[in-house]
Amino acid sequence: MNPLGERILRTIRATGPLPVSTFMSLALLDPKAGFYASREAIGTRGAFITAPEISQIFGELLALWCAQLWRDQGSPGNPRLIELGPGRGTLMRDALRALRGAPDFLESLEVVLVEASPMLKESQQELLRNAHLPVCWVQQWSEIVQDRPLFLLANEFLDALPIRQFVMTIRGWCERVVMAAGDELGFALSPHPVPLIVSKRRGVAEPGAVLEISTAAEALVEDISRAVATQGGAALFIDYGHAADGFGDTLQAVAHHNPVDVLACPGEADLSAHVDFASMAESARRGGAQVCPLLEQGTLLRALGIEIRADILASADPACATEVRNAVLRLTDRGAMGALFKAMAVTPPGAPSPPGFE
Repeated sequence: MNPLGERILRTIRATGPLPVSTFMSLALLDPKAGFYASREAIGTRGAFITAPEISQIFGELLALWCAQLWRDQGSPGNPRLIELGPGRGTLMRDALRALRGAPDFLESLEVVLVEASPMLKESQQELLRNAHLPVCWVQQWSEIVQDRPLFLLANEFLDALPIRQFVMTIRGWCERVVMAAGDELGFALSPHPVPLIVSKRRGVAEPGAVLEISTAAEALVEDISRAVATQGGAALFIDYGHAADGFGDTLQAVAHHNPVDVLACPGEADLSAHVDFASMAESARRGGAQVCPLLEQGTLLRALGIEIRADILASADPACATEVRNAVLRLTDRGAMGALFKAMAVTPPGAPSPPGFE
């Protein structure tokens, strides 16, 4: 057991078992030893590679998606471009480069990156130091004043927000908790059932069924959607997840691109869970926004012209043509990221359909 795990063990022995959500928060964001606070999380040397790291086209297309939406909504003044969880800053770097081709949008733009990790913030600042406009950072969404149109991008952000897990037993829904199992961490169920109200769309829960709820993600999406509905703009959430009904345990840990035990070494692996996009859509509607039909990532990227852009890049540098096309396949193929990752767009009521979602 590593030092963070031992600290969590001491906490459990002193105060009792922890909900899965609390364990996730400690493992990911502990200021001293949390995964995002203490190590390089993204890239070939990190735990995983995100779409912006696979191809520059990803960030370019999302930037131009925002610019077109801004024009479709009448080019409102003082737009704000926001990214949640910007990773190493790669998506925003590519986005700002692409937006040089949309100077009408770029010239009045305020860029805000929402980043809780000091280590990742340093990487972003280094990568964006030559940006042609000011970029500011905040630690959380609530720090942003909602006083202007916002165009928000969140790629692989919702999946890392803490979830609570509940298991159907003969007693009813009991919360899964992290407990002390000797000198190790283990899972257990709370002995006291919780009176949950479960959406009918999920169907009947059989004994052993696992229900995952991310109240943090639901609250965030609702708040962002309320800002979009009142101030204008749009939000685009791209993540691996599902819109299907039913139940399931999707909590996972990844270290050095391989799956590992969730509880073995807290802070040394990325923890995430599949996003329940049906619940996210419900949250967005509670915020008063219009929710576009959910798309697979591959469908959206092809609609936005990823193959056309790839041909241009391949023609400009034939030596990289194979690499460029392989990256496009990885992002769009249904056997790779194309189907597993979904895209949910949120716009003000009555706004024109966003590009790709028509």
